[in-house]
Amino acid sequence: MAWSCWARLCSREVLSGRRSRGHRFTLYTQQRNGFKRVPQKTEPRKPDQETGSKPYKSSLSPPIQETVFYTSSPSLKRLVKPFFFTIGFTGCAFGSAAIWQYEYLKSRVQSYFDEARADWMDKLRPQKNGDFRKQVNKWWNSLSEGQRTVTGIIAANVFVFCLWRIPSMQRTMITYFTSNPASRVLCSPMLLSTFSHFSLFHMAANMYVLWSFSSSIVSLLGREQFMAVYLSAGVISTFVSYVSKVTTGRFGPSLGASGAIMTILAAVCTKMPEAKLAIILLPMFTFTAGNALKAIIAMDTAGLVLGWKFFDHAAHLGGALFGIWYVTYGHELIWKNREPLVKAWHEMRSKSRGKGGGGSH
Repeated sequence: MAWSCWARLCSREVLSGRRSRGHRFTLYTQQRNGFKRVPQKTEPRKPDQETGSKPYKSSLSPPIQETVFYTSSPSLKRLVKPFFFTIGFTGCAFGSAAIWQYEYLKSRVQSYFDEARADWMDKLRPQKNGDFRKQVNKWWNSLSEGQRTVTGIIAANVFVFCLWRIPSMQRTMITYFTSNPASRVLCSPMLLSTFSHFSLFHMAANMYVLWSFSSSIVSLLGREQFMAVYLSAGVISTFVSYVSKVTTGRFGPSLGASGAIMTILAAVCTKMPEAKLAIILLPMFTFTAGNALKAIIAMDTAGLVLGWKFFDHAAHLGGALFGIWYVTYGHELIWKNREPLVKAWHEMRSKSRGKGGGGSH
């Protein structure tokens, strides 16, 4: 979400070069409408096919097509579908997390006996020195529950990062893995762009922060609730970015996990404001988590008001405010009221099991 700068850089490149020529050409044909020659219908130019020029590329930005200029800015009506998608996806995320937790607790006793049996068999089976699988299991067991939980998220981000390196995937990646309220696809990129990074540094920085805060946030919320919060935060922060872009008229694609990670960071800093934090390159300088959160919110607020374009400050603010709200009020309003859903799921499972048992006789 954060690094919307690559779209801005590309737009400047296009405006200063090819796009300025295209715009002048449009004005020229309009000036000649007084002649009897039939005015030619101007169509969007495709730089790769018609002009032979290459799209803008940098280490931070994916190669994108020319920015589309609209005669009128996209209206607030384009926010209706993303709004309902945000509400629906958030509800499904927390509902699925509640059912996931129920199924996990239900199978925990059986898993305990299975693990005890596996340990007993390992003692009887002769051990192999240098067994790769044994070393992997040892490393995995040494991780905290939070680190094991975010491993899948990090793997998904790495996979999407690799997809950006495939030339034939560029059009698909730009359409579905970057979020932009002016795009023809609005809803699915709200989630998919949360796992999307074009820059290696961007991805490494986000994943490092997620890994650093994983143990704290999972110990506070639990694995299932954390996943619901993280995925919902990605969609909610993107929706806030949509609202900001539509109201200000500053359009452009965004990508990255920063909005969701800001939710995690804000939640931890709110619950543990006196915890000591430090910057990785400057470990000698420490500060409290509460002060760090205030500084980040102040910086993103200034960036949003002053129109800074390097980060998607609206997504950052949306993620941070959602994290503060959730650990303060949302946990009580949403997670602690999951019992009716879990009870309905339990009854449905019991009925289906009863029908299955009855049919077997």
